[in-house]
Amino acid sequence: MRRRSFLSTVAALPLTALPLAAQARGFTAIDLTGAAIGPDYLLSYPDGKPATLRDFRGKFVLLFFGFTQCPDVCPTALSRAVEIKRLLGADGNKLQIVFATIDPERDTGPLLREYMAAFDPTFIAVRGTDEQTARTAKDFKIMYRKVPSGGSYTMDHTAITYVFDANGKIRLGLKHDQTARQCADDLRQLINPKKPGFLQGLFQ
Repeated sequence: MRRRSFLSTVAALPLTALPLAAQARGFTAIDLTGAAIGPDYLLSYPDGKPATLRDFRGKFVLLFFGFTQCPDVCPTALSRAVEIKRLLGADGNKLQIVFATIDPERDTGPLLREYMAAFDPTFIAVRGTDEQTARTAKDFKIMYRKVPSGGSYTMDHTAITYVFDANGKIRLGLKHDQTARQCADDLRQLINPKKPGFLQGLFQ
């Protein structure tokens, strides 16, 4: 898979439109606070029940779009999520990792459940029809496409992990090259925000 083909999509996100205070928080990740990314719906669970971001209110959601036959980017992102939870200690229980497949043709419900369990039994996968997947990916600013590979195909896609806060608001885009420790440090700021000092508050 050509892992960098669509990463320019991330660079095109409307970061300059964010408040200066939001850009100055010191995140290693891309600060997406206030960006118009993602509706409330999230395709369906492997059993066919509709999934929405509301299902995870009270949790900090890490959402990644990928596919189970991905050779490197997807397992790397999910393995990193496992390590992020470990680094956060008790706060790791406040996370909900959600994996949205961009390859519903091959990623069946049973396969997705098995794939999630291989990383962490609390990880959740969602899927939809080809049309639903295309619509959802567009709404979440995710680009993907089939790439012929021998007698089969692989998928090329945007490699970013979105972070939604406990109120379901988009907050961060974890870059693929961030370490688990950098991601954990960013998430700590969201989970346990520090109140600004008096002078700092005057300029926000």
